[in-house]
Amino acid sequence: MKVAETIRTKLTAALAPANLTIIDESDRHAGHAGSRPEGETHFQVIVVASAFEGKSRLERQRMIYGVLADELADRVHALTLKTLTPDEDTQYQPAADITPLR
Repeated sequence: MKVAETIRTKLTAALAPANLTIIDESDRHAGHAGSRPEGETHFQVIVVASAFEGKSRLERQRMIYGVLADELADRVHALTLKTLTPDEDTQYQPAADITPLR
């Protein structure tokens, strides 16, 4: 299974997100520390979930790091996170230069 698919499966099971966007940014980091020729090492993940209600940004990130601990210990070198509640999502506008994996 591809790393992005594993991330999607695990986060969906753990957080039941209203929206989940996973962007493989590995090509932007070619030649940098942690990159691999086959890619799937650097990801941006945008998660919209009710599970984040009442949680600080740090608590939200720790939730995701806990769910993805195995991937972070092995294949994933860098993970950029945007964690939002459904109410916060109505105000968020993603950068125009990203192409999500859906």
